[in-house]
Amino acid sequence: MRLQPQVPEPESIGFLLLPRFAMVAFFSAIEPLRIANRISGRTLFHWNVISRDGGPVTASNGMPLAATWSLQDAPETPSLAVCASFAPEQALDAELLEWLQARARAGCVLGGMDTGCFALAAAGLLDDQTVTLHWESLPAFRERFPGIEAVESLYEISAEGFSCAGGSSAIDMSLDLIARRHGDELAGQVREQLVHDQGRLPASRQRHTARPANDVDPGLHRAIALMETHLEAPLGIQALADELGFSWRRLERLFARHLGQTPLHFYQERRLAHAHQLLIDTRHSIMDIALASGFASASSFTRAFRRRYGLTPSQLRRR
Repeated sequence: MRLQPQVPEPESIGFLLLPRFAMVAFFSAIEPLRIANRISGRTLFHWNVISRDGGPVTASNGMPLAATWSLQDAPETPSLAVCASFAPEQALDAELLEWLQARARAGCVLGGMDTGCFALAAAGLLDDQTVTLHWESLPAFRERFPGIEAVESLYEISAEGFSCAGGSSAIDMSLDLIARRHGDELAGQVREQLVHDQGRLPASRQRHTARPANDVDPGLHRAIALMETHLEAPLGIQALADELGFSWRRLERLFARHLGQTPLHFYQERRLAHAHQLLIDTRHSIMDIALASGFASASSFTRAFRRRYGLTPSQLRRR
C-alpha cells in the first residue's frame, strides 16, 4: 500500500498468504478496494494472491483459499502484504525470507496483516519502523524482536511499510489507501457501502481496557464500555444516557455512587489516559493523538492534558 510515488492505475497489490492466515483480515483488505473499483467505474486497484507453491492455502478457520501465483512466478508489485495469524513463524524458512528480501531490494513496499510482521522482522526488514500486530501477539513479538517498536494501534502506514492489527482494522487501512490515492469523497462512499464506523483513526485502540470490578452495577459496566467505544468521537452525557436507556440523573448517580465522580469527568480522564499512552508508546503526531482521543484541536487537547498531568504533550514526549 505504497504511499510515494504515485503508481499508475490500476495499482497492483500483492497478498502473500501464509498457512492459517486470518481470512477475515484478508477479505477486509480486499473488499474496500473492490468497492472503490465499482463506484469509480474503473479498475483503480488490482490484487495478486500468492502462496508458496501457487496452490490453495488453508486459513485459520479451516477454509482453503485459492492463490493465483507461486513465489517463483509472482509478478512484481509496488506493495505486498504478508497475511498471517496463528503460529506465523512455523511457515518461515530460508526460501521465504530470501524471497521477501529480494522483493524489498526491488523496491516493493512490504507490510504485515495480523501477525504478518513476524515474517518481515525475521527477514530483517523492519528496522526503524513502527509496526502493529494483533494485540494478542504483541507480547510475543516484542520479546522475539525487542529492537522493533511494536504498538497497539489499528494500523501503521509510512513510506517504508505498513501494518495492521488484522480483523476489521484491515478495512480502515484500505480506506486510508483509497483516501490518499483517490480522495476522501470516494473513501467516504466506500465506507458507507461497508456500513463502517467513521470514527476510527490509525491511533485508535484495538480493544477496550477500562472495566470496574465485577460486583459493580451492570449499568456502570455498560456505560464505561460505551465510553470506551467512543473515545475518538465522544458522546454527550445526555446522548450517552439515552443510548443506555437511562435518565441523565440516574447516570450521574451511578458514577457518583460507585466512582465518586461525574460521568463527564470520568469520560475525559479515560480519553486523556488513552492519549498519555499513545504519546509514550507511538510516534503518531500530537494532532493525530488529539483526534484519536476525541479532541477537536491540538490547543484544546494541550490545555486539558496540562491540567491533568501538569505538563504538555510535547513536554512529555521530550522526557
